[in-house]
Amino acid sequence: MTASRLSLLLFAFTACVHAELALDVPAIELKPKPEDEEVETTFKFRNKGDKVVKVLGLESACSCLSATLDKAEYQPGEVGTGHASFKVSTFVGRHEKFVTVNTDDPKNPDWQINFILDVPAVVDIIPKNLQWWIGDEPVKKGCLVKIVGPEPMKIIKITPTRQNVKFEMKEIKEGREYLINVTPDSTQETTIGALKIETNSSIPKYRNQLAFFTITQKPEPQPPPAAEGAPAPASAAATSKP
Repeated sequence: MTASRLSLLLFAFTACVHAELALDVPAIELKPKPEDEEVETTFKFRNKGDKVVKVLGLESACSCLSATLDKAEYQPGEVGTGHASFKVSTFVGRHEKFVTVNTDDPKNPDWQINFILDVPAVVDIIPKNLQWWIGDEPVKKGCLVKIVGPEPMKIIKITPTRQNVKFEMKEIKEGREYLINVTPDSTQETTIGALKIETNSSIPKYRNQLAFFTITQKPEPQPPPAAEGAPAPASAAATSKP
C-alpha cells in the first residue's frame, strides 16, 4: 500500500470518529415552588459518539446556576450523570440559562447544557408602571395588585418614595385583589418613584412588592419611513441660492 493510499484511509477513519455529549431532551426544566430559595436537579446525558470525551471544565452563564458532572472522561456510548443547582432568589416567570462544558473534542469543544427555570408568580401588578407625560392633566391612574399564589395575602402598608403623589387603596376581593389609585400633585417636573407595598405573606421574599410611577418628557414622534424609491428631501443648503 502506498503512503498516499494509507494517508487517505487514515483521514477517512479519523473523519468517521467523533465525540458527542448530548442530552435526550432539548433543555432541562426546573419548576420550583414559590417558597423555594434554591432548586436542584439531577440529569442524564450520553456520549453518542465513537470516541472518548474528556471534560476540561464547566462555565456557567449566570452566577445563579452551577453544575457538576460525575466524572471527567466518558467512553463511547457511556451514560453520565450531572447535578445542577439554581438560586431562585427573586426570579419570577420563565428564564433560560445555560452551562458550557469544555471538552477535548476538536470539532465540538464546547457543549452547551440548556436549563429552563419556570418560577410560578405569587403577586401580579398590572400595570407595573403608571406613566404621565410632562404637561398632562394630573389625573388619577390605577394599578391592580392580584394575589395569584396558592395562599391569599393582605396589603398592610403602602409607602411612596416621592411625596408629590397621593394614593388610595381599595380591596376588590379579600386577600386576592387590590386597586391602588395614584394621583400626582403636578406633572410639570420629571418624577421617577415607586410605591413600596408591604404584605403579610408567609414567605419572606414576597412580603415587599414594588409598583412604579413616572412623569417624563413625551418622546418626539418619529418621521414615517420614506417610501421605497422616493427621492430624499432636499436639504436647505441644496436649495438655497448663493
